Amino acid sequence: MASSASARPRRDAPTGRSRAAISSAPQRPSSLRLWLRRRRGMLRPAGLGLLGTGALAAAALAVLAADPVGRLAALWDGAAEIAAVGGLQVQEVTVEGLHNTPPELVREALGVRRGDPILGFDPQEAKLRLELIAWVGQAHVERLLPGTIKVRLEERQPFAIWQRDSKFAVIDRDGKVVATDNIGAFGRLPLVVGPGADRAAAPMVDALRSAPEVQERVHALVRVSERRWNLRLRNGADVLLPENQEAAAITRLAELHRTQALLDRPLAAIDLRLPDKLVLRLPAGQQPAEPQAQPGQKPAQRSGRG
Repeated sequence: MASSASARPRRDAPTGRSRAAISSAPQRPSSLRLWLRRRRGMLRPAGLGLLGTGALAAAALAVLAADPVGRLAALWDGAAEIAAVGGLQVQEVTVEGLHNTPPELVREALGVRRGDPILGFDPQEAKLRLELIAWVGQAHVERLLPGTIKVRLEERQPFAIWQRDSKFAVIDRDGKVVATDNIGAFGRLPLVVGPGADRAAAPMVDALRSAPEVQERVHALVRVSERRWNLRLRNGADVLLPENQEAAAITRLAELHRTQALLDRPLAAIDLRLPDKLVLRLPAGQQPAEPQAQPGQKPAQRSGRG
């Protein structure tokens, strides 16, 4: 009995030498990643509930304490992969406020497909990319667990068509170019022409809208030397407006048309740059009747110059 007992292996504590060997063994490259891989099978049927999310957060803090920079990307990628296995995948992407923005640009900016790990999707980065699209004024992006990405766009509104050097672009009220293709789809917008017309168009368009009888006869608003405006009428005549007094001049023009049908006469130009004088430039060979002078206004002067 004694001999058999002595033959049993002894469960003594490791010697000092063996302890030294263990302590000098190299560390595993990523304990968190190995832990996640070993437990992949357990997380698959149960998904990532609140308990699983808390465990991942605790493990994340432990890893970041050891290497806060180098392991952050690997940590988040691993968590996103496990979350996707547990059911946290992109299942639906909803987009609100999409009218003129090309859908393919929205898809490229989001950079996500159905089945991708939803924790791997960064709403802030997607927002910044969406707001680089010309049509998009502001973008709001939300990640809604377990599998929905919600996008709401605030688009810039088409305000006018800007012509410069034979090139056309759709601009918003602030003059920002939002489109250079498919201009024909916006043909009902006001046409503004010339350098600086994009930035200065809004007050002029508003002034014309207050005078419908003038607006319906205007073909284009032409910026002159980036200082003042001419109105090019549909019949080919030009209306010369005074600098910084455009709204008052348009009101005056509307009254002249109501009383004397001025805008329907075959004229080359109507000069309103002087507040107390109306100058009409006549095409060659045309001698229309002179409009009657308004009370307190000098009679209109006619000119044969084109």
